[in-house]
Amino acid sequence: MIQQSVTLGTHPLEPLNREEIVSAIRILKEGQALTAADRFVSVMLKEPGKEVVQRFDGTKSFEREAAIIVLNNERNAAYEAVVSIGSAQVVSWKHVPGVQPSIMLDEQIGCEAAVKSSSLFTDALERLGIPDSGLVMVDLWSAGNWGTEEDASLRLARPLCFLRSDDKDNGYARPLPLVPIVDLNAMQVLRVEEYEYAKIPSQPANYTPDRVGPLRTGIKPIEIIQPEGPSFSIDGHEIEWQNWKFRIGFNAREGLTLHTVSYRDQGRERPVLYRAALSEMVVPYGDPGAIQNRKNAFDSGEYGIGQLANSLELGCDCVGYIKYFDGVMSDSKGELFVIPNAICMHEEDYGILWKHTDWRTNDVEVRRSRRLVVSSISTVANYEYGFFWYLYQDGNIQFEVKLTGILSTAGLHPGETPKYGTMIGPDLYAPNHQHFFNVRMDMMIDGNENSVYEVNVVPEELGEGNPRENAFYAQSTLLTTESEAVRDIKLETARYWKFVNDNVKNDLGQSVGYKIMTGENCFPFASDSSSLIKRAGFIKHHLWVTPYNENEMYASGKYPNQNIGGDGLSAWVEQDRPVVNKDIVVWYTMGHTHVPRPEDWPVMPAAYIGFTLKPVGFFNQSPAIDLPPSPKKNYCSSSVKASGCQS
Repeated sequence: MIQQSVTLGTHPLEPLNREEIVSAIRILKEGQALTAADRFVSVMLKEPGKEVVQRFDGTKSFEREAAIIVLNNERNAAYEAVVSIGSAQVVSWKHVPGVQPSIMLDEQIGCEAAVKSSSLFTDALERLGIPDSGLVMVDLWSAGNWGTEEDASLRLARPLCFLRSDDKDNGYARPLPLVPIVDLNAMQVLRVEEYEYAKIPSQPANYTPDRVGPLRTGIKPIEIIQPEGPSFSIDGHEIEWQNWKFRIGFNAREGLTLHTVSYRDQGRERPVLYRAALSEMVVPYGDPGAIQNRKNAFDSGEYGIGQLANSLELGCDCVGYIKYFDGVMSDSKGELFVIPNAICMHEEDYGILWKHTDWRTNDVEVRRSRRLVVSSISTVANYEYGFFWYLYQDGNIQFEVKLTGILSTAGLHPGETPKYGTMIGPDLYAPNHQHFFNVRMDMMIDGNENSVYEVNVVPEELGEGNPRENAFYAQSTLLTTESEAVRDIKLETARYWKFVNDNVKNDLGQSVGYKIMTGENCFPFASDSSSLIKRAGFIKHHLWVTPYNENEMYASGKYPNQNIGGDGLSAWVEQDRPVVNKDIVVWYTMGHTHVPRPEDWPVMPAAYIGFTLKPVGFFNQSPAIDLPPSPKKNYCSSSVKASGCQS
C-alpha cells in the first residue's frame, strides 16, 4: 500500500515546504542516479487535478507530488520528472528532446565570471583601452533562435557588457561595444563580437543618495498604523479578508500566483477564479543595430520571474502592517534556495469608495475604500517589475505591473543620431522597446462552466426611434469557439468582454459574471515573419480563450528559451475548440510601448499597466453598501485649519 504524504487537513494547493523540496530532490537523485552534471532548473508543486482540490474537505488524504525539470550539461538534454514525496518514488522521468529550459540563477553568475576571465574577452577589452575586466558588468541576455545550427545545438547566451568606474557605480552609463557569445553548458566564451562606438560614454549617472548631490527637504513623515492589527486572517497560505477568500502560491517561473479566489455573499462562498498568474512576458527592442536587434527577452519563460524575486524585508517596498511569505525553491545544484519575504501582503486606504450628499437635508454618507495588496517584485538585470494583485471591498479584482529600474542603454556609432531611440546623455542613448505581459486566468464564475461575451457599445440607427440622434446601447455577442475568441481592444465601441455563468442567474434574471476593464495597451511593431512573432504569437492579440487543459500553462509554450517558435497560444487555438459553457481559461495580453525620455534616466519613475475584473450581475446590488462609516477624527493642526480643513 502506498504511503500517503500528507496529514488530514493539509490543503492540496499548499506550496511545497522546505522539507518536501529537500525530500523530492533526494528521491530523484537516488532514483535516477543523478550526477553533478544534472542541474535542477525548477522544483515546484505538481498541482493536483481540479477534482481533488474542489472536493477537498480536510477528511481525506492525497498524494503530494513535485514537478521537477532537470538539465544535464554534458548531454545538453532536458528531463521532466514527477516525484511522489510520501511514497518516496519517482513517478515519471522523461527526456524532452530539442528544448532548452529556462536560464538558472547561478548560470547568470557563472556567465559573468566566465566572460571576465576569458582571454578572448580581455583581449577585446585591451583593444578598447580597458586594462582589465575587474569593473566590467556582464548581463546575461538570452540568445533567441535565428535558425542557425548553433542555435539548435548549444545552450547559448548573448550577454551585454558595461563598465563601472568603481564597485558602486551605475555601469549602465557606459555600455561597451562587445558582445561575447557563451556556451552555458561548458561555461565558455565561444567568440566575442566587436563593434564600434564614437567613444565609450563617460558621463556618470548615479542614483544613490550619497552621489546625487543635495537631497530635497520639506518632506514631512507619513505614518500608516493599524493599532488593532490587520483586517485579514491567515491559515498557511490561505487568506480571508473582507468577504474574500483565496490562496497564495509561488514558483520559480511565474512567481506570485493566486488560487481558488472566492467571495462570501449572503452566507455562500462564491468562486470567481480558480487560478491566476503571469503566464509570460516578453520585451522586444525596436533597434535594428547589430548589438540591439536580437534583444527579445522572455522574462518569465527564459529567466524565471520567481527565482529573480526581491527579498522585501529591506527598504520601502511595502508600507503598513505587513505579512510576508517566503519564496521556497531549489538552486541548480539541488540545494534549498529560499528568498525571504518574496511576497508582501498589506492593506491600503484607497480614497472614496462611494459618497452621496443629499443637498436638501445636508445629510452626507461617505465610505472610504480599502484594498488588500498582494505583491512581489523581481529584478531582471537592469529592469524591475512589480506584480500587484489588489482585492477591493466592492468585489473588484485588479492586476497591475509597475515597471521601473534602469534603461538598457547603448553607445553611439561615429556620426550617429539615434533614430530608434532617445539620447539620454553624451554619446549615450536608450533604444525604443515594448513590454508585453500575458496573464492566464482560469475562470470559475459560480462554477466551472463559463462562457465569454464580447460587448460593443453601438449607436442606434437614425429614425423615429432615435429622434435626438443620441441613443446607444450595449450589444453582446457570444464567442463560441477559440478562433472567434481571439479578440482585440476597440476604443471606438468601448469594447469589453464579460465572463459569465449562464447556468446561474441573479435576482433580476441576469447571468452572473465579471467583465474585464482594460487599461493601457498596444500592438507589436514586429512583422508576422519575425522571430519575435513566431516565438511570441500571443502578443498579436489582446484576448484569447481556451478550454481548460492542465498542459497549457504558458502563452509561449513550456520552453521558449531558444525555441524557434510555433508553440503556445497561437498554436493551441488552431484546434478551434468550443468555449461555450465550458471550463475556460482566459488569457489577456497587455503591452506598454516605451519610447524613452531623458526623464527616465538614470532610474525610471514607475510606469503602470494593468486591468480590472469587475462584477457584472454577479451581485444583486453593490456589495459595498454594508460598509460602516469611517470614524470621524480631527486630523487638522492649528497651522492648517485656516485653509479649510474640517474635522
